[in-house]
Amino acid sequence: MKTKTEQRNRRRKRIRAKVSGTKSMPRLSVFKSNKYIYAQLIDDEGGKTLATSSSMKVKGKGKTEQARKVGEDLAKKAEAQKIKKAVFDRGGFVYTGRVRALAEGAREGGLKF
Repeated sequence: MKTKTEQRNRRRKRIRAKVSGTKSMPRLSVFKSNKYIYAQLIDDEGGKTLATSSSMKVKGKGKTEQARKVGEDLAKKAEAQKIKKAVFDRGGFVYTGRVRALAEGAREGGLKF
């Protein structure tokens, strides 16, 4: 039987085989730990991180609310760099709870994916 981490890494590899970002349409990568959630806009062609945000810097009542604010914060940073579209990479995590809240927050902030 595989551990949770091994299962997530298999899902992550499957997703990354299909998803990659460019400078005009970067990859919105999500990582979730037990305590925090992190998001990055990555240009895979140039190998550079364009913008980052995490729940360590954002205030909110619960983890889900913090995740939504991380998405909104990342969307503001993307807008400052004139990025309007992105490709969503959930990092092997299931699209519910905090991952979904981050995605919805980014959409509310103006990112399209």
